[in-house]
Amino acid sequence: MKYIFHSLIIATTTFGAVSCNKNYLDVSKELAEDRDMQKIFSTPADVRRWQRNIYAGIPNMANYSRNDISGLDNPWLRMTDEVKLRQVTEYNLAPYTLSHSTWSRWALYQYIRQANIFLANAVEIPASGQADFISADELAELKVQARFLRAYYHYLLFELYGPVTIMTEIADPNNRTLDFARNSVDEVVNFIYDELTACADGLKDPDLSNQQLLAVPTKGAALAVRARLMMYAASPLFNGGYAEALALTNKDGKRLFPDADNTKWQKALTAVKAIIDYAETGGHYALHRENTGANYDPDKSLYELHMKYNKEIIFARSDVSWGTVPNGGVDGWSVPRGARGGSNATGYIAATQELVDAYFMNDGLPIQESPVYSETGMSAAGEDVTGRTQPGTYRMYVNREPRFYQAIFYNGRRWHVGNEQIFFNRGGNSDNSVQDHARTGYIFYKKLSKRVYNQGSNPKSEYRPGIIFRLAEFYLLYAEALNEVTPADPDIITYIDKVRSRAGIPLLADIKAGIRGNQAAQREAIRAEMRVELAGEGQRYFDVRRWMIAEAPAGKGAQGGPYYGMDLNAATIEGFYKRTLIENRGWTKAMYLYPIPLNDIQNSRLLVQNPLY
Repeated sequence: MKYIFHSLIIATTTFGAVSCNKNYLDVSKELAEDRDMQKIFSTPADVRRWQRNIYAGIPNMANYSRNDISGLDNPWLRMTDEVKLRQVTEYNLAPYTLSHSTWSRWALYQYIRQANIFLANAVEIPASGQADFISADELAELKVQARFLRAYYHYLLFELYGPVTIMTEIADPNNRTLDFARNSVDEVVNFIYDELTACADGLKDPDLSNQQLLAVPTKGAALAVRARLMMYAASPLFNGGYAEALALTNKDGKRLFPDADNTKWQKALTAVKAIIDYAETGGHYALHRENTGANYDPDKSLYELHMKYNKEIIFARSDVSWGTVPNGGVDGWSVPRGARGGSNATGYIAATQELVDAYFMNDGLPIQESPVYSETGMSAAGEDVTGRTQPGTYRMYVNREPRFYQAIFYNGRRWHVGNEQIFFNRGGNSDNSVQDHARTGYIFYKKLSKRVYNQGSNPKSEYRPGIIFRLAEFYLLYAEALNEVTPADPDIITYIDKVRSRAGIPLLADIKAGIRGNQAAQREAIRAEMRVELAGEGQRYFDVRRWMIAEAPAGKGAQGGPYYGMDLNAATIEGFYKRTLIENRGWTKAMYLYPIPLNDIQNSRLLVQNPLY
């Protein structure tokens, strides 16, 4: 890290907003560090601009549709067994190495530095007859937000790289002798935990009534990040399960990874229970549910959950764009030829067959166990008891759970606007000879707006937040932690079933009561539920690594090896429905952690690289 602060000196000239109101982070270039610090921090408007620019490191979860995205966006779903993108350079076809890696979060240190400068320099500015001033209450609020962001950015670095350098000092970027070693896993976890704990009571409760402040961190956000952190700390990757990491030391011999300690699961459970209690007893968060008439509507609930701010969202970035038809972003690039009301061919955010197979049937069972699952021929009238497909649909897609239909657009399905039936096979109306065609024969449909359309008075874009954390994830994390501590606790199944109930499928308590108390079976059920509930939300990349199942057999978490789709080159529709190899992806054990940027390793006397690179 010898020159990291020199190369990342000016965070305040890279602008990013965290609110729908663009003025919220309208940071002037006049805040560059060649200005006098005393003058900046004696001017209320400059103080606020400086603080607001610290927000710019919050990940943009809506940006996963193109190749020019960073580790501070959301490339992670395409780096797992969830989707396949066309017209991009894929970094998972071969194992990434020091020279074959692209997504980096190392730039977060620039925002950490800006937070440190703010925390050290921001002071109360009395009114003194002027209209604008910084009161003691406002100063405390601005500082606790900056302190949260500093802790959160350390968390994001830890999530990707493992143990990193804790930075609470204002390093001088002009000092060429600067050098910093990595802190240990336990030191990093303890630092972030203590910071988030200290911040929690100083942050406000969520308030959905003020749309301009929806991205400002809350007490719930601090509790959520802390809970996720402790789940990482207890999981095998960071808790003695990665043998090669146990031998990693700083150059002075200091070990960076701890031996296994099962008591960390109790700490994780306590942290997750805190956000659950805050949500439930305080009434701050709830699973999003909507009715059609007097009846609960899982399809509407699952769709609208991602389309607007609601009480399930714990932390989100609000200055995001989902694109515009006929091109650009998720909404512009996730639709097939013809269905967008234009002539450009798209649809290149394609779901893998592995993700298709992960969704349950409408009876709540996985496809391997359900008696109603079939891969033979087309459905007849009345065969789909859910009413979600039309007769003549390939039976693989019939009688699936509601989340399947929210996430997977399959061959022969009708587009939500225009009612055009879409085919992906050769000769179909979505010509598969074009570069942007859905490579697997499926479009990843989740979070796609069903209201935008490039014709007439239809809207061409639709705003919605970029969700980072939501309550359903923490219900499943609570079940996971509880299962590792007390497998016999009935709340394990109860909290899985809260998520399944909202999804509109039978409860495990009713269809799989026999797994209660069986730790291995419950663990598998929790992971299967996370797989589909959180699909495409950027978390699976990190979950399969913390569980250390990326080398498991196909269908059990494997991140390397063969990936499948349907046969796009088939001359007939019937021939299309054949599992076909799309690509072989690379995997090595080094990929459990991301490599620290090579330049920083080479320019440091103290910084050591992650194992096996």
